[in-house]
Amino acid sequence: MEKIDLKKELKSLYNPPTKEPVFVEIPELNYLMVDGHGLPDGPDAVAAIEVLYPVAYTLKFTVKKEKAIDYGVMVLEGLWWSEDMNDFLNSNKANWQWTYMIMQPNFITPSMVEKAIDEVRRKKNPAAIDKVTFKPLAEGKSAQIMHIGPYSAEGPNIEKIHRLIKGSGHSFDGGKQKHHEIYMSDPRRTAADKLKTIIRQPFI
Repeated sequence: MEKIDLKKELKSLYNPPTKEPVFVEIPELNYLMVDGHGLPDGPDAVAAIEVLYPVAYTLKFTVKKEKAIDYGVMVLEGLWWSEDMNDFLNSNKANWQWTYMIMQPNFITPSMVEKAIDEVRRKKNPAAIDKVTFKPLAEGKSAQIMHIGPYSAEGPNIEKIHRLIKGSGHSFDGGKQKHHEIYMSDPRRTAADKLKTIIRQPFI
């Protein structure tokens, strides 16, 4: 049985420093995705999370059985933006747009994903099953930092990232280069002051 540790293989992407942001080049990666809008903990967001994990684990167990490859399912990630960026900056969460997603190994194919979706639909039929897509995302040049603490306290670290980007002569518009969060901790099992969240901002 071949074992793959994706977090270890992609350590530079999933283990940034906690004190100051760093620049990183993000290659094209493949993700299971669900798009939506509204509150981060609203019913649409909950439905997205509740469908992504079953599809991701179905893929994992299929690969383990059919290809003798074992890998850990990756963590939940989110892209965040708003049609009017003032809604995002002012925390008008009802108008936020988002994509929840889980990164997949490069050997996962669209046909494998389609079969996994069909299996999850047959067994559980979660509400958002028809919203799952499988797409590549190439963020390229980005800045990121590891935030420790509650999501509501991310502001200072976001500002650090923005200062680093703008201070180096680069820019981003927040719509095309979306605010990206990677949830390294499970909030159901981790105290708020110990949550680990990677904050990433692609730029041009």
